[in-house]
Amino acid sequence: MTASVALVGVTKRFDKLVAVSSLDLEIKKGEFLSLLGPSGCGKTTTLRMIAGFIEPDEGEILIDGKPMRNVSVRRRSVGIVFQNYALFPNLNAFENIAFGMRARKIPESEIKNKVNELLELIGLSDRAKALPKELSGGQQQRVALARALAINPKVLLLDEPLSALDAKVRNALRFEIKRIQRQSGIPTLYVTHDQQEALSISDRVAIMNGGKLEQVGIPMDIYTKPRTKFVADFVGDNNFLYGTYGGDGTFVWLGRQFTVNSQEVGRKEACLVVRPERFRITRGRSEMNEITGKVSGKVFLGAMVRLAIEVAESANDLLVDLLSSDGAHLNVGDEIRVSFDPDDGFLLFER
Repeated sequence: MTASVALVGVTKRFDKLVAVSSLDLEIKKGEFLSLLGPSGCGKTTTLRMIAGFIEPDEGEILIDGKPMRNVSVRRRSVGIVFQNYALFPNLNAFENIAFGMRARKIPESEIKNKVNELLELIGLSDRAKALPKELSGGQQQRVALARALAINPKVLLLDEPLSALDAKVRNALRFEIKRIQRQSGIPTLYVTHDQQEALSISDRVAIMNGGKLEQVGIPMDIYTKPRTKFVADFVGDNNFLYGTYGGDGTFVWLGRQFTVNSQEVGRKEACLVVRPERFRITRGRSEMNEITGKVSGKVFLGAMVRLAIEVAESANDLLVDLLSSDGAHLNVGDEIRVSFDPDDGFLLFER
């Protein structure tokens, strides 16, 4: 699969602030790539450079193999969807979607067919004559998406398009966006700070931190095989156990010895990372990789219960997620034993 968009050594500075530093990134043809990171990490600046709103100070941006240096926004043929919808309040849904096509002098018969096709794609055929104020936030965002698709862009850019919506609508619409993107086949860059959002709908996820890429990979690898502590900490919840690795599959934390699966040799200081959901309650005789503690907190999460477990000599509580049926009987102050399999923890080493 060849790249539809390529950033090669792209750097952008604002006075003394380096917003993006030596960025190499590809969006493949037909791919849904999410750019994920905290506020100020450079992800929106990256999107704006691809769109042509700002120029990089160094490096090159290519769309379909063509350099975009000094190429205007319109000539780049990109579709852009913003957080605030940016619909024309005096135009109905049909006219909003048709606007970009009319600006390009496309024949009216072609515009009518294309807009009706897009209205059906976004599930709003019966709302073609509705003004933006007559549509819900989710419906307005779908119209904005259809307007971006109407010009047959070479790449679709979405800048935190769901952050202004309530949680239930956001959860439903993220799958609609993925369905629409898959049907259109247009390569898409989706900027977000929401980890769950990025992992649930992306083909690949690129994690940014301080203007640099930390890791790029499929969602499963980002979650289960983070390459840095930042990625492990930013994506999902974790327990970080700092100790020493013996190089023979043994890890020691606060005098407790664990068995881990690692190919590292000759290393010492390390961090064992275990996701809360990888723990299980142990009963009866002791098991491998067991930790004993006292329940110091309990939060009901619907299908799950999250426990905070106080462990002797540890400065931080251990986070453990259990099925509600397994954790319902536990209360603050109860003694508990939990364990995890060797494959369920991973080691991070100082680099």
